[in-house]
This record gives sequence, structure tokens and C-alpha cells, in this order.
Amino acid sequence: MYEEYGINQNLEKLALEVEEEVKEELKKVDIICEKNSIKVLKAFQENALSDIHFGMTTGYGYGDIGRDVIEKIYAQIFKAEDALVRSQFISGTHALTVALFSLLRPGDTMLSINGKPYDTLDEVIGIVENQSSLKAYGINYRQIDLVNNDFNDEEIQETLKREKIKLIEIQRSRGYANRKSLTLDKVERVIKKIREVDQDVIIMIDNCYCEFVGEKEPIEVGADIAVGSLIKNLGGGIAPNGAYIVGKKELVELAGERLTAPGEGKEVGPTLGMNKSILQGLFFAPSVVASSLKTAIFTSKILEKMGYQLDPKYNEERADIVQTIAFGNEKDLVKYCQGIQMGSPVDSNSIPEAWDMPGYTDKVIMAAGSFTQGSSIELSCDGPIRPPYIAFQQGGLTYPYGKLGVLKAIQNMTN
Repeated sequence: MYEEYGINQNLEKLALEVEEEVKEELKKVDIICEKNSIKVLKAFQENALSDIHFGMTTGYGYGDIGRDVIEKIYAQIFKAEDALVRSQFISGTHALTVALFSLLRPGDTMLSINGKPYDTLDEVIGIVENQSSLKAYGINYRQIDLVNNDFNDEEIQETLKREKIKLIEIQRSRGYANRKSLTLDKVERVIKKIREVDQDVIIMIDNCYCEFVGEKEPIEVGADIAVGSLIKNLGGGIAPNGAYIVGKKELVELAGERLTAPGEGKEVGPTLGMNKSILQGLFFAPSVVASSLKTAIFTSKILEKMGYQLDPKYNEERADIVQTIAFGNEKDLVKYCQGIQMGSPVDSNSIPEAWDMPGYTDKVIMAAGSFTQGSSIELSCDGPIRPPYIAFQQGGLTYPYGKLGVLKAIQNMTN
């Protein structure tokens, strides 16, 4: 059957060897999956989820009991005071933007302590000039780079002593930066260091790509607010769009009033029949995230055996679903991404090419034959066309589909 699918016998043999070598790592993923599944099931049951909550509202969306129970479930899973889970969020970037504009005022200063955030926030912050940016509204931006893939505790504390910071932003996933993703252990440690100096600064976590990778989430280690997308981990490949903001009640309420309007906030927002998809996606999310992690582990080991540089290594602790592959040249990067497209269920006959995408500073090639446009929890692979030509792979709704996609990509690259 592998040969019928276009995978030669040598690659099939290598895949079997790799699966044997990584079987203990795959078992570890299953354990985390089961723990997070219990967490989700418990939240569904304790919030008395019922068929009635799958109904829809239109117009203003007043009294949407399904929307309200979704947000109670999210708050419980994250151990947060409140949650804002809405289809009106277009993306994770949109949710982050709403959070930043709701919490910062002219004259305030935002500090990123893991270097520059993800490329799509450049114009939001004002790193790249935009008349609608935070900078244009008189909000200041500072950043402190990581040192050896860890927070610079000393510089962070000195900055907090020297300058009044309103909000600290931590992006756990690497984005397009050539660094490791940040584990919750590191986040917890730096939050303690921050609180030694400033008890009031808002600590906001960009949690995209990281949900259900481990047993805990950012609010549990001291963060005030966390933000993520539903077309990544928590949508389970079923939610067609949306994002979430969870955390302290007063901060979530501010975000709600920024998303809708002052005085209306969380009380409005029609669900338009999406409640069931959001809930079903969340129900499947622990298993889907586990499949993504297994796909990443398999990818890391098989491409390492072929001589490429991988991060994380197959047996390293992971903080997100992203697997990077340093190809060292544009040709292999492009051929691999095109192979991922060939191994996709949707638009497999399309050939992705690098182009100037809105929000990015370099040309980017993106492969994603997904059921939901831009869904990163489905198998996808992308990368900026710049040295050292790193591919950023994520997703895999099931491990078998993920593995087949990776093998198709390798076959295309080596033909």
C-alpha cells in the first residue's frame, strides 16, 4: 500500500525503524493525552453541558446559554476566573491585538521578554510602522532578548526597577525565531522573578500552539491572562474559526468590551450555530494535540537520521506542537513544503510557492491542505525564505495521516 501511495520500499523500511526507536516517546504523549482528556470531560460534566447548549443565536446574541457555558468550561480547564471564547475573533493575532488594546493606554509601556514577538504582531505593536498600531496611540514598546534559550532574569528585574511597565508579554512558541519554545517551568520561574519586583504588572501569555502539550496551562503558574486560537490546538480541527482569552475576570471583561463595545462586552455576540463545533473541537483537542506531537516526534527522528538539524530532538521536552527542520538551502525547504501539500487531503494537487504574505517581512512558503483555511492543527508546514531556511511544521489530525504526509514530503524532496 505504501508503494501504491508513492512511497518507495527504502523509505517505508526507514519509517518502520524510526517508529520502533521512538515508541517510548509516543507512550509519554498518550499519558499526557489521557490526563488532559479527563480535564476536559470533567469540565463538560461539571458545567452540565446539554444538547440545549448547541442551539444558535443571531443578531445581538443576547442570552446565548451555549456561549456562556463554553466560556465557563474554558475557564475551568484553564483554572481561570473568566474566559472570552468567540467566533468573532478572526485569528490568534486578532485575539492578541484585542487583548493588548484593551489592557494598554496611551503612555503605557509593553515589554516583551522573549525578544521580538511573532511577525504578524510587528504592525500591531508598531515595530513596522502602521497608523493603527499601539505605537500610533502613544503606547511604548520594549523588548529583552532571551539568553541561551532562557529568560534574562537579571535584565528583566532591572528594567522593572528602572521603568514602570504596564504589561509583560511572553510568547511561548517560537514563531519564526530560531529559538526553543518556552516550557511552563521556565515561564513559572520568570513569573516568580517578576513578582519579586512588581506585583501589579500584567503578565500576558501568547499560548498559541501550546495548549494540552503538557499537563498545566499558564494561569496555573501565575500568568494573569492567556490567549490562543481555535484553529490551532483547542479547536481540534473542528472549530472553523475563533479564539479565546482567559484569565482574571477584570482583564477578560476589558477584552470583551474591546471586542464588542463599552457597556456591552461579553453580553453580546451571536454564535450563529457554532457552539457545537467549538465544543466538539475542544472535546477532541487532547487527542488531536497528541497526534500532532506524535507526528512531530516521528518527523524529528526520521529527518535526523537523514542528516538534517531538528529542533526539538525527538526525545526532548516539548512546549508546543511546532517542529523545526533546518534545511540549509532554499530548494530542500521548498520541495519539502510542496511534498506536505501533496500529502494533504485538500488541494493535494496544488503546488505552493513562496510569496509576499501580509504581515510578514520575508517571502513565505506555506503548505496546508486543510479543511479549515489556515488551520495549524491540521498538518501544515511553512517557512520564511531566508537563511538558514528553516521549515516550521505543525499539526496532524491523526498520527497515521501525519506520518503519511511527512513520508510524502520526504519522498518529494529526495526524488
